[in-house]
Order: sequence, then C-alpha cells, then structure tokens
Amino acid sequence: MGNTRSIVKRVAAAASADGDAKAPRTERGRRTLRKLLDAAAVEFGEKGFHEASVSSITRRAGVALGSFYTYFDSKDALFRALVADMSEMVRTSARSAISEGMGPLEIERAALAAFLRFAAEHKEVYRIIDEAEFVDPASYRTHYETIAARFADRLRAGTASGDFREGLGELEAWAMMGINVFVGLRYVVWGAGEELSPEAVADGVNRLLAEGIVRR
Repeated sequence: MGNTRSIVKRVAAAASADGDAKAPRTERGRRTLRKLLDAAAVEFGEKGFHEASVSSITRRAGVALGSFYTYFDSKDALFRALVADMSEMVRTSARSAISEGMGPLEIERAALAAFLRFAAEHKEVYRIIDEAEFVDPASYRTHYETIAARFADRLRAGTASGDFREGLGELEAWAMMGINVFVGLRYVVWGAGEELSPEAVADGVNRLLAEGIVRR
C-alpha cells in the first residue's frame, strides 16, 4: 500500500513517541517494512488490535519473527506506525486526484472521489482508524486534525480566489470532513441498499456544498 521510501519518515515519526523508531537504511529493509505494514493492515482489519498477534502478522508478511523487532519494539508501535501510514495514504490519494487549474469545488469533488476509491480498496482503514480511538488516542486525534487542517487550507484558498464566501474556517472544515467520512462508511464500507459509484457520491456531496439544502 504505498511507496516504500516515503513511509520511512512516517514510521519513524510514529514510533519516536516511545523512543523506538527504527527506520530502515536499505531498499531491502524498506521492502520488508512495507510487507509488515501491509500484513498488519490485513491482520488488524480482520481481527482488531487485541486479537491480532505479531507472529500472525509476520507469517502474513513472509518475514521471520525476529525480523519484526528490527523495525518495531512492540505491537503497539506497529499499530501507531500503521495509523500514520494509512493517514498518509488518505492524503496522497486525494492529492493525486487534484490537478492544476481545478476550481475549489472541483477539487473537493475530485478529492472525495479519490478517497472513496481508496476506501473501497482498503476497507480495513475504517476499522483501524476507529480502533485507534481506544488503542492510541493521540494517533486517532492527529489523523483527524491533520485532515481537517487540509480542508481548512482548501477553504481559505477558495475564499481567496473569490469562489467561496468569506468566514469559512475550522467549523466548516470539520463538517465537510464528517460528511466525507460517513458517506464513505455508508456507500463504500457497508455498500448496502442503493449502490452509487464513488463519482456519483462525490457529485451528490458537491451539489450539497454548492447549493445547500434551503429552497431558493
């Protein structure tokens, strides 16, 4: 799930809170770390944090048990690194869908559609991020605060360009993030009832942002 080089700093940052950051220095080490993170995503996604085990994660990754401790001191450290990694995946999925010349509303539509496509491929992200609230509250809060800050930045840019009204800020950023999180839960993770493509969901949310809900 992601570029092996770019995860190194994220893993180190996530683990450094407990002084156990172990960033690999070789390409082989980065590949091994990537395998561990991908296997952990499946393991935690299927079993949850408490039922998941380091030995099962290393078996899934095809990595020797002893090699795990080359990168992580504990299952907790791995979980923190995984939350940071998934948070970065969400960011890069949105960024990759945004191109120069897009207007502010077009950017919101493209970013949401990209997030929904990512979530469709990695449905475990919802369980893992939700569980972080109890396993590692700091990681949970950082995940959402970071995303909300990106929304706020885009709102300010839209105001500066004259496309959005004045006075938009943190409150609106958190509200927009909440919309995106829960439409993803409903239409991607649960997928029950009416089936809509990521693009159709993004179109609907974009219409809500542009027109509101009051009859005009």
